[in-house]
Amino acid sequence: MRKIILVLLFLLVNQILFSQNSNEKITAEYKNETLANIIKSIENTTSYKFYFDPTWIESNKTLFSGNFTNVTAEELLDKVLNKTDLNFIILNKKIILTLHNTIHDELPVNYFIDAPAANQNNTNLNNPENPVFYQQYDSLSNYSVTKKAPIAFIGKENKDTVKKNFIISGYIKNEETGKPEPNIYIKVRNKNISTSSDQDGHYSLQLPRGNNIIEIKSLSHKDFVKTLMVYDDGDFDINVNEKSNQLDEVVIKKKGQKTVESVISGLVSIDIEGMKNVPLILGERDILKVATTFPGIKTTGEGSAGFNVRGGKEDQNLILLDNAVLYNPQHFLGFFSAINPYTAKKADIYKGSIPADFGGRLSSVFDITTKNGNPEKFSGEGAVGPITSNLSFGLPIQKNKSSVIVGVRATYSDWILKALDDEELQNSEAGFYDGILKYNNAINSNNNIEATLYYSHDRFSISSDSLYKYSNRLASAKWDHTFNKKHKAAFIFTNSEYKFNIDYDSEDINSFNFGYKINESQFQAKFNYAFSQKHNFSYGIAGKLYNISPGYQHPIKPEATLISTDIAKEKALESGIYLGDNYKFSDKLLIDIGLRYSFYASLGAADVNVYEAGLPLNDATIIRTDHYNNNEVIKTYGGLEPRVAARYFFTEDFSIKASYDGTRQYIHLLSSNVTQSPTDTWKLSDANVKPQSAQQVSLGLYKNLKDEEYELSVEGYYKKSKNILDYKVGAQLLLNKNVETELLQGEGKAYGVEFLIKKQVGNLNGWIGYTYSRSLIKLDGQFIEEKINNGKYFSSNFDKPHDLSAVLNYKFTRRYSLSTNFLYQTGRPVTFPIGTYHYGDAEYTLYSDRNKYRIPDYVRLDIGLNIEGNHKIKKLAHSFWNISIYNVLGRSNPYSIYFVTDNAGKIKAYKTSIFSIPVPSITYNFKF
Repeated sequence: MRKIILVLLFLLVNQILFSQNSNEKITAEYKNETLANIIKSIENTTSYKFYFDPTWIESNKTLFSGNFTNVTAEELLDKVLNKTDLNFIILNKKIILTLHNTIHDELPVNYFIDAPAANQNNTNLNNPENPVFYQQYDSLSNYSVTKKAPIAFIGKENKDTVKKNFIISGYIKNEETGKPEPNIYIKVRNKNISTSSDQDGHYSLQLPRGNNIIEIKSLSHKDFVKTLMVYDDGDFDINVNEKSNQLDEVVIKKKGQKTVESVISGLVSIDIEGMKNVPLILGERDILKVATTFPGIKTTGEGSAGFNVRGGKEDQNLILLDNAVLYNPQHFLGFFSAINPYTAKKADIYKGSIPADFGGRLSSVFDITTKNGNPEKFSGEGAVGPITSNLSFGLPIQKNKSSVIVGVRATYSDWILKALDDEELQNSEAGFYDGILKYNNAINSNNNIEATLYYSHDRFSISSDSLYKYSNRLASAKWDHTFNKKHKAAFIFTNSEYKFNIDYDSEDINSFNFGYKINESQFQAKFNYAFSQKHNFSYGIAGKLYNISPGYQHPIKPEATLISTDIAKEKALESGIYLGDNYKFSDKLLIDIGLRYSFYASLGAADVNVYEAGLPLNDATIIRTDHYNNNEVIKTYGGLEPRVAARYFFTEDFSIKASYDGTRQYIHLLSSNVTQSPTDTWKLSDANVKPQSAQQVSLGLYKNLKDEEYELSVEGYYKKSKNILDYKVGAQLLLNKNVETELLQGEGKAYGVEFLIKKQVGNLNGWIGYTYSRSLIKLDGQFIEEKINNGKYFSSNFDKPHDLSAVLNYKFTRRYSLSTNFLYQTGRPVTFPIGTYHYGDAEYTLYSDRNKYRIPDYVRLDIGLNIEGNHKIKKLAHSFWNISIYNVLGRSNPYSIYFVTDNAGKIKAYKTSIFSIPVPSITYNFKF
């Protein structure tokens, strides 16, 4: 240290005694000249000599152009070096260049006061973490300690700058694969500054001028520590390495710190890789089934194709696969997910705090993203089970730049039906398949494109002459563009289609073909602007075009007496614009404010019924039918959808969150079943059917224990809905040209409290969730036929007050583990016959109020044994066996209750169950 000070004093004295403060002027013209040529030119035409490290000049590719007339060397170099990392000082005709730092010509104020004070307190000046040391270090630019602590320089030092803080941003990537690493928590040592990488691996920090030590500590990655010397805004990318002993037992991965820190409440993030430890039906990994083990997400029962999130209907969930809508996310009547678990990368489920860029549904968003292919080598994985097989593989197109991933899955369940003793079942058929293809190209650091194609198909015919077929098809394309380190954008185009057919072919002359189809196309432009460390703005626009063919029925045989029927097509345009601000009010308080405006227009061509005012909607009250031409606006709706969320830290591992969500929905699902089925149809809002709307508030507490080993949360919510769709008694929904006469629209309310405790590491891990909730609906129309239960609130079909789930995994060794999955739910509501009455000469059944009673409670226990192959690195493929038993207790959980009047005139109740015995399975998984 003394040597450094003496050298600097010598330079200062030299400048005072020998500097001539030369007035030598320079006249020069440069056109696309390199820095090396400019230096040579100055040395050849003046008496100045340069001193520098040649590698600094060789690595500088900046070309400079400019005209100078009678300027000093200092004025010229200020311009030439302005956009480089080089500084300079002129001492007696010597021009000394420095990289990043500046050689100061005076000592900092109080320098000789602070240093002895540090010594008096026995402060170790050679300790890089010592604040006094760094005060001197920043001021004197003494970089001799870099041998002990390598430093990355951001920008170059400018002694005239008045800025105290700078924005440092970059990407966190896996050093081995080059793939972005989302949700990596990064903080600054000894400073209350932290952030997390987004889904693209991007992060941004506002750091004070001078020395900063950033670090990453993660359960899944090796620790990363780096010293940054910050002089300006700049970029700094980070490569991280996975730990060799990475734990795979955590199934749902919402890292404790991330959960407590994030402003979003009610978010479930599913770790796809870990699902192999959850025992499910027939050993099939299922993203959506795992999601239902978390508080607030339910189904009406086994075999249901839909989900009920926080008391919402099945149609109120926006299910996205690579940004495209998946209308039917289930195979095989709801027993299997239509989403390939081997190609899925992540699944985020928003139950509350729905970001403003999402719109179109009231209750939740299931945002599912597909993996990219391996950009370095051919790789894949798959599984073989008793019912289905699965294979996915990825390969590079251009190494480390572009890749493709392909996934295919199919069932061969027909062999089971053929092996049964029942002759009718032997003549039945059932099966499905799906395939997905995704292409990704990292064109450069500012541009990335990806495209996805997906198709699924189901067919089944169980003991009948009807063959049911339904399919999903979707395509999406996305262009990610970075304008600069603060401003990013994503441009997305998607197309989705869902259709089903029923082929009824028998000896009956009235055999027929029935079909339905919905198609939508959407364009989105999403922008993100990191204005400062306190403000992160998001904004964008979206437009969606719906086309629906509500149904047709065509006779197959020429001699048929059945009349061919075609329901008129429906068309509509839905658009939205949004603006959001993630505002860091203080280190403890984070606020996310969003405002979305949605606009909807029902379009022609269409014939629209006009009903007499003051009378119920039925065929008798139609006063005229108005015709609208193609694309002519029939009816418009719209409104604001505010989204506000806030998080406050009590301590570093304890926070409280609150949120308010306003949502609107312009499309409705028509179903005559208690549970969602493949033959349900979607109906657009129009002049006679109003859009749905909802408001939800939530409040929650989040706490981590034992260094994030345990995660606890409790969250309550209350939701009010308007224009919820229901139906009149005996409603005819299919092939009804005036279907609005069968519909009722009312109010809904739902409330509940959700508890969750998770253990994320250790031999015993998993989670336990409990929800107490209610879901109620009120249908109180102006007329008696529009009232249900006298216009009072009653339980919805999916109202299940108590819901308990426990998913636990115990690792005996690194290769052997035992998993359990326990579920308890209150039985769903049902309407019972309670007597008979006579009217005229006929006898009729008298029913209770709608949904007054309940079926028996649902209880199920599943267990699974997981056996991994040896962990040798050099082997052809790594394997994994799963042996599981679904419904170990053999409980006959009722799916539905039906009633039959016997010969004596007595009404008897019967129940149907889907799996009333234990169902064993064994699945072989492999990865290469």
